[in-house]
Amino acid sequence: LGTGTGYSVLQMVQAMEKASGREIKYKITARREGDVASCYANPALAEQELGWRAAFGLDKMCEDLWRWQLQNPTGYSKN
Repeated sequence: LGTGTGYSVLQMVQAMEKASGREIKYKITARREGDVASCYANPALAEQELGWRAAFGLDKMCEDLWRWQLQNPTGYSKN
C-alpha cells in the first residue's frame, strides 16, 4: 500500500538505483500491446478503516525494500 501517487517505471528504476547503489540496465521502448498507461490505488480506505497512511515517499520506500532484501537474500523463511 502506497501513497496514492503514481510513479513511472523510469522513476522506479532511478529510485532503486539510488537505494541500492547499483546501476539497473534498462531499455526504453514502446509500451506493449495490452499494457495499461497508468495504474495506482487510492489509499483513502486504508486510512479510514485502519487509521493508517503511508508516511514516506518513493525513495524511502525503495531504501526499505533494499534493506529488507539484503537482510533476507532468499526471501521469506519457510519455517
